[in-house]
Amino acid sequence: MEKIKFKTIGENVTIYDPVTFIYPDLIVLSNNIIISEFSFINAGLGLFVGNYIHISPHTSIMGGGYCILEDFVGLSTGVRLITGNDDYSGRALTNPTVPSEFRNIDKSFIHCKKHSLLATNVVVHPGVTIGEGAVAASNSLVTKDLEPWSIYMGIPAKKVKEREKDKILKYENELKNKYNFKNSDYRSFIKY
Repeated sequence: MEKIKFKTIGENVTIYDPVTFIYPDLIVLSNNIIISEFSFINAGLGLFVGNYIHISPHTSIMGGGYCILEDFVGLSTGVRLITGNDDYSGRALTNPTVPSEFRNIDKSFIHCKKHSLLATNVVVHPGVTIGEGAVAASNSLVTKDLEPWSIYMGIPAKKVKEREKDKILKYENELKNKYNFKNSDYRSFIKY
């Protein structure tokens, strides 16, 4: 893989080939990250990837807005994070081949809080915050914010039950103590 110039890159970052990066100079990669094959990552206005993150194969982050992945976020195979979109109402032309003066693009954000997980083939629409510890089950469509420590599934995603958090937070604290781990801080990088 050719040398890519990211805004910053931490320690123990593994990127498997091929992965496509658009605007890598707007990407912050913290520590202990794996980005797997065939992922497409368009930083848009900015992408922050916290510590202990796995971006599984065939994942896409696109849309032109901001994306924040806090520590311990998991993106399973085929996840689609869409941070912005064209105006499909008929008031503008669509697609990236059209000059910007004829398009109306709504650039937004997606924010995945600590310990949130998106299972295989989950699609997240612009303007959504995935709460701390929230999970979206396989093939779910997320169009609204997900509450912390809850499990969602379906199209559109609906809350089906609560998620246990005590053991996860206990293990996080043990990891912090054993490896002198400090949480990443996206706030100085991205403001949406």
